[in-house]
Amino acid sequence: MVLSLGGPGSGKGTQCANVVQHFSYTHLSAGDLLRAEIRSGSEFGNTPIKAMIQGMIAEGRIVPSEITVKLLCKAMEESGNDRFIIDGFPRNEENRIVFENVAKIEPAFVLFFDCPEEELEKRIMNRNQGREDDNLETIKKRFKVFVESTLPIVSYYESKGKLRKINAAKPSEEVFEEVKYLFASET
Repeated sequence: MVLSLGGPGSGKGTQCANVVQHFSYTHLSAGDLLRAEIRSGSEFGNTPIKAMIQGMIAEGRIVPSEITVKLLCKAMEESGNDRFIIDGFPRNEENRIVFENVAKIEPAFVLFFDCPEEELEKRIMNRNQGREDDNLETIKKRFKVFVESTLPIVSYYESKGKLRKINAAKPSEEVFEEVKYLFASET
């Protein structure tokens, strides 16, 4: 299992899709799983939990670990694969601890897509994916959460020798050349 971390708009999803095509990994995006859960009538249905998830995403806050980990573990079980690249998770220390305790796995390595905040903001405002959390106010909150909550996770994995930092300010194709090299040498 590989984790993919980086600020909002750093290209995590794009690069994960490339990894899937080239290396037979299953891409799991915590954000996509949560958004799909909101749209579906599945496990949380039209419960207050669903409304809470929706509100937290709209405000750029982190959804409780138990919910996200449950969705990730379910997706891993249903995938039929044993090679995963998990995008945008863990977002804080509690996420990391709960995931490692519940899933009972640690990452082989962690990709960190490093990109200046100004570039991230420009990308998000130009990507026009129609996501309700792609507005300037929420973007600022997401950056703040990233710096305060996720960067300590990046430091944690760096201290464990698992971090692979990539300059994500470069064009997507150049970034993927670096990603391909890492996967070829690490897996």
